[in-house]
Amino acid sequence: MSNHSEQPGNIPTETLIDFIRHGEPEGGRMYRGNQVDHPLSKTGWQQMHEAISKLYLKEEADIEFKWDLVVSSPMLRCHAFAEVISKQLAIPLVTKELLTEISFGDWEGKTVDEIKASDPVLFRDFHRDPVKNRPPGAESLEAFSQRISRGLSALLKEHSGQRILLVTHAGIMRTILIDVLSAPLKSRQLIRFPYAGMLRLYATQEQMRIEFL
Repeated sequence: MSNHSEQPGNIPTETLIDFIRHGEPEGGRMYRGNQVDHPLSKTGWQQMHEAISKLYLKEEADIEFKWDLVVSSPMLRCHAFAEVISKQLAIPLVTKELLTEISFGDWEGKTVDEIKASDPVLFRDFHRDPVKNRPPGAESLEAFSQRISRGLSALLKEHSGQRILLVTHAGIMRTILIDVLSAPLKSRQLIRFPYAGMLRLYATQEQMRIEFL
């Protein structure tokens, strides 16, 4: 495995993380957090392979953009693809429990239409302010944000200076984006990441920068 952590002079060590959201799971769109999980559909697998191939081929002439390792949420909709790409690229795979999706409590496994029918007022309020209006039994956004911050900090410390592919969830990507931009937690509702959508994070001890892929 290559190591990019040694840098000459006073240049700060920079770690690169390419976040990729999982593809479409079987069962279609519904609230899936860290309790309800499904494998990727055939379309979901295709979305993931196409996204990675596009990025990898785009950067093929630049060895600096090749990954040193794959990191994954433990959820099946992320981990199964992470295992495949790790073997294809012959790089290590690390699973991080802290970087799993937020819990949606009683809404997990339910579609938008089902929730609108059973609890239209809470659904409306949730989309207006998801910080104050959580589904019953759901993880708070404050606790989730703190958990992701701890997980990212540990990852950056453990793999400082490396280039990482992180197979993850939309909730994690929203949290990272609003943290880097110092945006309020409730603004996460305004951010959409498609299946297999990607985001690049450049991180040093001094700063973090975001690039959309």
